[in-house]
Amino acid sequence: MKVKTRFAPSPTGLLHIGGARTALYSWLFAKSQGGEFVLRIEDTDTERSTQAAIDAIMEGMTWLGFDWDEGPYYQTKRFDRYNQLIDQLLAEGKAYKCYCSKERLEALREGQMANGEKPRYDGHCRDSHEHHADDEPHVIRFRNPQEGVVAFDDHVRGRIEFANTELDDLIIRRTDGVPTYNFCVVVDDWDMQITQVVRGEDHINNTPRQINIYHALGAPVPEFAHVSMILGDDGAKLSKRHGAVGVMQYRDDGYLPEAVLNYLVRLGWSHGDQEIFSREEMISLFSLDNISKSASAFNTEKLKWLNNHYIRTMDPVYVASHLEWQMNDLGIDYKDGPALTAIIGMLAERCHTLRELAQQSRYFYEEYEAIDEAAAKKHLKAAAREPLAMIRTKLAALDSWETEALHQVIQDTATELNLGMGKVGMPLRVAVTGVGQSPSIDAVMQLIGKERVLARLDKVLALLPAAE
Repeated sequence: MKVKTRFAPSPTGLLHIGGARTALYSWLFAKSQGGEFVLRIEDTDTERSTQAAIDAIMEGMTWLGFDWDEGPYYQTKRFDRYNQLIDQLLAEGKAYKCYCSKERLEALREGQMANGEKPRYDGHCRDSHEHHADDEPHVIRFRNPQEGVVAFDDHVRGRIEFANTELDDLIIRRTDGVPTYNFCVVVDDWDMQITQVVRGEDHINNTPRQINIYHALGAPVPEFAHVSMILGDDGAKLSKRHGAVGVMQYRDDGYLPEAVLNYLVRLGWSHGDQEIFSREEMISLFSLDNISKSASAFNTEKLKWLNNHYIRTMDPVYVASHLEWQMNDLGIDYKDGPALTAIIGMLAERCHTLRELAQQSRYFYEEYEAIDEAAAKKHLKAAAREPLAMIRTKLAALDSWETEALHQVIQDTATELNLGMGKVGMPLRVAVTGVGQSPSIDAVMQLIGKERVLARLDKVLALLPAAE
């Protein structure tokens, strides 16, 4: 049988890290087995589902490179199919109409909780023979078995068993006629021939209910893998302060999709001590049985480390295609200046994100509005006028604007004035870039270009006080 997995988000919000990891594991398993990956939008919560959330999910999936083989399917477009099967279960006596009022159910719940009992439906209408009008409001409940156990072998957690006495008769169609999540999921996975279901551990309690519905429909039961939650590095539930933001926020913050994927795959899965995985390695090595039972801790510093690795080691042309988004978002006109690939080669070692890289590259493309105050105070004193003026004269006379020639100018100036390289190079760096830190100033000047460098030196020399 062909392996077929699915990712089935509810479009009530953004695609978050937890959902992205679930999608990744499901996608990887399908790809590793030569199978197919299905995208399904579980939008039965019509009040909270939005088109904006659907668009955000699609954008996040596309950015991460999750190519789906089927879909997207929408549950709201399959109501006829669900209702056909619910009516079939009613006819077979495997489901029944429940007329219990909201008040009765609330009183039942309060009484059970007061007695220290687990809140659950008491089966009041299960075998009732009371007469009701055809138009009387009611829900449809699944007639859950009352004996035996539901057992399944989870790829992550091993053997799991539930007694049927612990499960009540869940609602499969609401009063408004809308089928409920637990029923729709079963029908979808059956119709779409899903063989493995990868989802969060919060669904474990749903699984025995769903298995009983599979049996009632005569449908094959897929295998399950329930992955653990992701915690913040302080052990608390993942929240926005830990990084629980929409996936596209990572794009906005300057992360490459390869770094995010590499980080996600290691949040609960491992292959020995290997830390860096290409997409191809993830696919070839991935196994559901190697997913950890333990909760994973989100570590932003580790993600930054991985991102820096990919910025440094991936094809600069590819990295530049992602850097362009950052430059445009920051309003930096990079068309009039050095190639982005050259900037990446120069700044990659120093930056953890493409956002940082774009921000640090401004002086290559724009005239700085003001010099960093601390750097100016330290390095642009009256004593800097003579070396800067001499450098300006030597630079203007150069025929070759190459790094070696620029370095020679700085060195010759230091020698002639009997100054240390720092007394020459640091004022030059601040004058040319407006900041106190940069890569080697000769390489920086080579990329900025002769005209801009001379103009910036003229600007600073005009502001410097005369030497005493």
